[in-house]
Amino acid sequence: MKTVLKISAIAAALSLVTGCTRIETGEVGLRVGFDKQVKTEELLPGSFNQTLVGSVMTFPVKEVAVKIDDLTPLAADNSTMKDFDAIVIYNINQAQVAEIYNSKNKSFHANHNGDTLLMYNYIFNAARNAAYKVARRYESLKMADNRAEIEQLVRAEIVQQLNAEKLGTAINVSQVLVKQVIPADNIVNSANALVQAQNENKKKAVEVSTAKLEAERISALNANAGATKYMEATAIVTIAEAIKEGKVSTIVVPYDFKGIVNVK
Repeated sequence: MKTVLKISAIAAALSLVTGCTRIETGEVGLRVGFDKQVKTEELLPGSFNQTLVGSVMTFPVKEVAVKIDDLTPLAADNSTMKDFDAIVIYNINQAQVAEIYNSKNKSFHANHNGDTLLMYNYIFNAARNAAYKVARRYESLKMADNRAEIEQLVRAEIVQQLNAEKLGTAINVSQVLVKQVIPADNIVNSANALVQAQNENKKKAVEVSTAKLEAERISALNANAGATKYMEATAIVTIAEAIKEGKVSTIVVPYDFKGIVNVK
C-alpha cells in the first residue's frame, strides 16, 4: 500500500512539473482558461504557472525590433526613392499587456516562435506611414546626409500616433534606425553628369584664363617692341660717338681666345 502511495505521489509531482510553465525574463504571461477566456491578470517573469487546466500565453515585453524594408517613398523633388530601409525598436509596458491583448484587434499582433508580439503589425504600419511622410520633406540626394534627423522625425510621428490612440503609456518607441537610403538611378546619373559638367566648365575656365594672360603678355611685348629697338639704336649711336672721340678703346678678341686682357 505504501508503495502504491509513493508511486502516486511521484506521479502527481511529475504531473505538476510537466504541467507547469515558467515565465521567462523579458516576458509576461496571460492565463487562458478551459473556457478559452483570457484572464486580465498578468503573470510576471519568474513565476511558475500550471497548464494542466487551461494554458498560458507568453508575450515578450522587452525590446522588439520591427523591420520596414523596401520602401519607395516620394522625395521633395518628386522623385521616387529606389530603396528606404529602417528598424523601429519598441517595448510594451508589462502592466498593460492584458488590456492591450484583450482590447485591441488581433490583427495588430504577430506570432513568432510560439510567442505573440503585441502590436507588432500596428507599429509596422505606423512606422511605414511615418517614413513616407517624413521622406517627403527631403530631396532624394539629401536624405542620406540627414539620416539622424529623419530617424528622430519618424520616431516623433509614431509617438504622436500612439498618443492619439491613447497608447502612449502602453507602448514605448525607444529608437528608429534608418539602415539604407538609395535615390533612384536616374537621379544619381543626373547628379554625376552635373558634377562632370561642372568639372569640365572649371577646366575650360582655367584654360580661358591662361590664354587671356598669354595674350596680354604678347600684347605688352609688341607694344614695347618699338621702344626696345629705339633704345638699342640709341645705344649704338652713343657708343659710336664715344669711339670717335677716343673715349672708348676698341679691342678685337679672337672668338677662341682664352687668355686675360689687361686694359689700362
